[in-house]
Amino acid sequence: MSAQVNPTLLQHATTTINVGSKSFAAAARLFDPATRRSVLMLYAWCRHCDDVVDGQELGFNTATRPDAARELALLREQTRLAYAGATMADPAFAAFQEVALRHAIPPKFAFDHLDGFAMDVADARYESIDDTLRYCYHVAGVVGLMMASIMGVHDPRVLDRACDLGLAFQLTNIARDIVEDAGMGRCYLPAQWLREAGIAPDEVALPRHRAALAQVAARLVDYAEPYYDSAAAGIAALPLRSAWAIATARYVYRQIGIEVKRRGAHAWDARAGTSKAAKLWLLGKGGVRALTSRLRSAPMRPDGLWQRPAVAATGA
Repeated sequence: MSAQVNPTLLQHATTTINVGSKSFAAAARLFDPATRRSVLMLYAWCRHCDDVVDGQELGFNTATRPDAARELALLREQTRLAYAGATMADPAFAAFQEVALRHAIPPKFAFDHLDGFAMDVADARYESIDDTLRYCYHVAGVVGLMMASIMGVHDPRVLDRACDLGLAFQLTNIARDIVEDAGMGRCYLPAQWLREAGIAPDEVALPRHRAALAQVAARLVDYAEPYYDSAAAGIAALPLRSAWAIATARYVYRQIGIEVKRRGAHAWDARAGTSKAAKLWLLGKGGVRALTSRLRSAPMRPDGLWQRPAVAATGA
């Protein structure tokens, strides 16, 4: 692949992340220019696939609802063609093709990601926390693997940490978006946890369950903690600016979960996030973490954490 920059693809990717994820957009500015370009373009593809299946644009609902199964099949075919080197007319796929081929992102990672959207199309239900984590792997953990590939990571132990960060991010997202997701007919919370809290799956969004739901959300936020901890141990293996960006993103997303937990029953009155001042503070904190990570020896990944299925399939 040519290293020449296509400004149109980069502009499209930058607009996509600025609208789709302000939290990650802030951290992405810390990457070196070449890494930032690839990270933004990968994000644009992930956002595009999600939007196509959901009938959204940059995460917001549109007037039309797609034939999701048909759209997903087209996404799979376009992804196959991108890996085959075909000319891509869609800017999101042109961007993905450039990134995937340049950084040798394993096709299994990309298709595993699409399998996460297939779980939504099939209206999958999640009985246990392991079922929820399997979904988290497909929609976010494997994105961590692809991002790590962009940063030159090939060590399977570091890839495990990258996957753990994606899992933690998605657990945080699920806790933050419980009521919003319920409005779309989706629930990613373990049914076992809901039964224990006395909440029927089709009553998740009802105001009378807010106090009980807050306890479930807090449980999910707490469950993300060991995955955030595991991810922190992989930061030292990244180039310094990438380590800074990832450490900052880790702090910012973790803070969202802390805010959800702090709000309790009012967690869904308004979308939980971090202020600009908080982001600046966490940016500095991320820089310190990136530097000091070089002085620490990484502990072993704790036993009992969910293990990504890509290990046997990719040899990673």
